[in-house]
Amino acid sequence: MNAISVAKRDLLDVRRAKLIWVPVALYVLFMLLFYWGQSNSMNPSFYRIMLSLATIGGVLLIPLVALVAAYLSVAGERESGSVRYQLSLPVSRTDVVLGKLLSRVGVVSGALLASFAIGLVAAWTLVPEMSVEYGDYAVFVALTLLYALAYVSIAVAISAATASRSRAMGGAIGFFFVFNIIWNFLPIGPAYMARFVFEELGLNYADSHLEFIFSLSPTGAYLNALELAFPAEQFPGQVGSGFDVFYLQEWFMLVILVAWVVVPLGLGIWRFRRADLG
Repeated sequence: MNAISVAKRDLLDVRRAKLIWVPVALYVLFMLLFYWGQSNSMNPSFYRIMLSLATIGGVLLIPLVALVAAYLSVAGERESGSVRYQLSLPVSRTDVVLGKLLSRVGVVSGALLASFAIGLVAAWTLVPEMSVEYGDYAVFVALTLLYALAYVSIAVAISAATASRSRAMGGAIGFFFVFNIIWNFLPIGPAYMARFVFEELGLNYADSHLEFIFSLSPTGAYLNALELAFPAEQFPGQVGSGFDVFYLQEWFMLVILVAWVVVPLGLGIWRFRRADLG
């Protein structure tokens, strides 16, 4: 028995969880509303819809889809004791965590791909006069899936590192508010605080340093990576194009997102392998 076997078994259970489909349904609803809004516009813009999906629907709902799908992946079975039965089979603890990741990624990716397919149908039917840039749309979908993968990995890691449902839920909610809401959108985020400290101490700093701090969160990296999907004239927040430093280029945003996939998962596996499940 390996990670694939664990994923196949877990996939049957996670698909039945109705709570997972609530944020997915909300994301589809937002998408349809954006397309409907453009259908009433004198100058419908495909890129305006994509930007709305990323900044309003994606930033708020994609993390919720991923966290809800995965925060109980390991901790739920650990609290119920069923994980001990699973580990009595010829399967390692690493395979259990990786299997949970694969199953949750499969469900989240499938749901999002279906949502984006519905979006295309909405574009064809609600706004037939609007030009759809399929290449840029494919890049946007790929970036959003990578963003969702990062949050699924984080949720699985939190679940693997905690021993109960309540702690897993608290960790997932805490991560969402700290690294999504506070880090990126509130005036108490690290970039704002760094600016305040630098100015109070009279230290020199560059705007690129503050933008890099913003980009260190999954959401910040995702928003700045969207430059790959938008022409310069369609995306007012072109970050990398305004700085020559490598750590604000679009490709480096992908590196940050991949790091959010790999590093938390590695820490979660390390913590789960050392945990006492008795």
